[in-house]
Amino acid sequence: MGGASAGRGFGRSPDAPPRVPQRLLASAMAADQRGKAATLALRRRLLSCSRAPGKTSPSGGPLSGPGAGQTVTQEGTESPDESSSCRLFFPEDPIKIVRGQGQYMYDEQGAEYIDCINNVAHVGHCHPLVVQAAHEQNQLLNTNSRYLHDNIVDYAQRLSKTLPEKLCVFYFLNSGAYHGHLSSLIDISPYKFRDLDGQKEWVHVAPLPDTYRGPYREDHPNPAVAYASEVKRVVSSAQEKGRKIAAFFAESLPSVGGQIIPPAGYFPEVAGHIRRAGGVFVADEIQVGFGRVGKHFWAFQLQGEDFVPDIVTMGKSIGNGHPVACVATTQAVARAFEATGVEYFNTFGGSPVSCAVGLAVLDVLEKEQLQAHAACVGSFLMELLGQQKAKHPILGDVRGVGLFIGVDLIKDEATRMPATEEADYVVSRLKENYILLSTDGPGRNVLKFKPPMCFSLDNARHVVAKLDAILTDMEEKVRSCETLRLHS
Repeated sequence: MGGASAGRGFGRSPDAPPRVPQRLLASAMAADQRGKAATLALRRRLLSCSRAPGKTSPSGGPLSGPGAGQTVTQEGTESPDESSSCRLFFPEDPIKIVRGQGQYMYDEQGAEYIDCINNVAHVGHCHPLVVQAAHEQNQLLNTNSRYLHDNIVDYAQRLSKTLPEKLCVFYFLNSGAYHGHLSSLIDISPYKFRDLDGQKEWVHVAPLPDTYRGPYREDHPNPAVAYASEVKRVVSSAQEKGRKIAAFFAESLPSVGGQIIPPAGYFPEVAGHIRRAGGVFVADEIQVGFGRVGKHFWAFQLQGEDFVPDIVTMGKSIGNGHPVACVATTQAVARAFEATGVEYFNTFGGSPVSCAVGLAVLDVLEKEQLQAHAACVGSFLMELLGQQKAKHPILGDVRGVGLFIGVDLIKDEATRMPATEEADYVVSRLKENYILLSTDGPGRNVLKFKPPMCFSLDNARHVVAKLDAILTDMEEKVRSCETLRLHS
């Protein structure tokens, strides 16, 4: 696969030596920038001001919900930086990022970090072709979609070629994520509403199709059917209460749930139960679409060639960081929506600039063979992580496809108890080694790999080598503590 070169990264010669993440790069802008400490102090002042006693919301009422009250650090001091509404990565020692290129990010001192987090910068930070497309269109026109323009029809046509034929109607938006700030979206996001007002009676949550931690695991003869039967049970329970089913929402590969890979055949089974109940199947591709899984352009296609969702949502990676999103659906669903008499309009959804950016992202994916690259590098990374799993007992499971990979850290193999503190420690140590990674899952114990698609074979080797060194050091410290305890 030509796209899987060891030194991947636009703007560099193929013969150039590998980047050294630890080196400091000269930055012409550094002298003009505010230092990290000054930025952090200003941020704290602004957050403290927003929470002053009697502070009101934009609607005039008192502030409430996440971030409305003070939070407390382990030391017992008030810490605005721990606000759940304004959370930073590495809150104990935030990084001030001022520049990005490819799979690398740079702080205000010029230090280079390998970015293993940013699936939003899908084809690489500040890809020159994407930046150029936005700039050139901005110089010509940026307006709403009330005017006839080539970009929006060209973009819809290009997207349609990547999808099953039935998904042929496109609604363009500015953003695409269910974890937004509307109560209607929070109400269908379990990881949000469980920390707020709880589950509404019209929302029904099916078990996550997790074959590592869920009720039907890797030794089950048919976990796809078993988990789909749980959905059928939820549907029947709702119907017994006199309720009808509107829709089933699922990430094609659940990310917040812990980088879960649903068993093949699960979606078609679920779709059958949902459609028989009168509902539609919504596949959320916001984190995993556009070639990330390697084998296919869309992650829902992992479920079989014949499976077609009724609605597909796209966002984040669709614009490589530009605020654009899309909903693709069938003629039947679109006609049903139009029959309500409600007009869909979004001022800058589908604008000439947004569509120019979207077209450029598709061009880069094709020209740089990034889907094939994700398959090759992802397979190599899975192999390296699998070797680490055999070496380090704390690594309970390594799962993934393409450049969507989760490493599940456990305290005990028998119980599979999440190793939350250990995972946090590993992420912190990796940051010290100029590697940006984060955790996810209900136990915050799953290391999640979702790097820009230009992440290279050399990057994979380097990251896993550092992970190995950190885990080895952890194990040596544990053994030393156990030896001291035995001799005390």
